[in-house]
Amino acid sequence: MAVHEHKANAPQSVTCIILTVSDTRTKETDKSGFVMKQYLEDAGHIVHDHVIVKDDYMSIQQKIREADHQPRVDALLINGGTGLTFRDTTYEAVSTMLDKEISGFGELFRYLSYDKDIGSAAMLSRAVAGVRGKTAIFSTPGSSGAVKLAMKELIVPELSHLMREIHRD
Repeated sequence: MAVHEHKANAPQSVTCIILTVSDTRTKETDKSGFVMKQYLEDAGHIVHDHVIVKDDYMSIQQKIREADHQPRVDALLINGGTGLTFRDTTYEAVSTMLDKEISGFGELFRYLSYDKDIGSAAMLSRAVAGVRGKTAIFSTPGSSGAVKLAMKELIVPELSHLMREIHRD
């Protein structure tokens, strides 16, 4: 079956949770979380919840477990905490909890970031995606530019298709 046939048989709507990892943002100042929400809703997806958590390894993993155990939730979209400072723990928290990594997501995100936006600094990005159980997980940097790029070019175009693949027997 060709990719266009897979997409044609994919669910029209995916239920998502947005998780912003930040020590400083609030719901009112979470521009990147709002951008994620807008892209998802514009594509016909459902935002079940939007949560902000401190950049803390255990707190991030707890939110991943909670999302994975909610039967109505299909995907968890995380932004923030992917940098290289000691306090940035999102990549480690996410990557150790994935059953299957979607390595192409990080590779394509870095390529697009390099090509369209930030040049060689793209190699510093630790964007990661994968599957835990039946839940798709995407983790992007927290800048609104990074979130827009990931949502427009990668996540929104493939989210329904990914859910079809996850739930296929």
